[in-house]
Amino acid sequence: MDEPIELAIDGVLDLHTFQPREVKELIPDYLAVCREKRILQVRIIHGKGTGALRDTVHAILRRMPEVNSFRLAGDEGGGWGATLVMLKPME
Repeated sequence: MDEPIELAIDGVLDLHTFQPREVKELIPDYLAVCREKRILQVRIIHGKGTGALRDTVHAILRRMPEVNSFRLAGDEGGGWGATLVMLKPME
């Protein structure tokens, strides 16, 4: 069985070290912990590649009511290889 991976919760999630099948569970879990820590702006690094992982990330974000908005990062944040997510604060 795979050992759990400890992630730093700092508002930056780099998906390069994860398998695509792990992303569907990882992103909601990571964003939930960010909200608990009052980190409401998160950068998800998915890479440029073919765009398949970016599309998966965006599909996940669209279904999450905790997400206020998201957009591709500007040049300073990774361009189209990263997505900036704005989260709703916890009530």
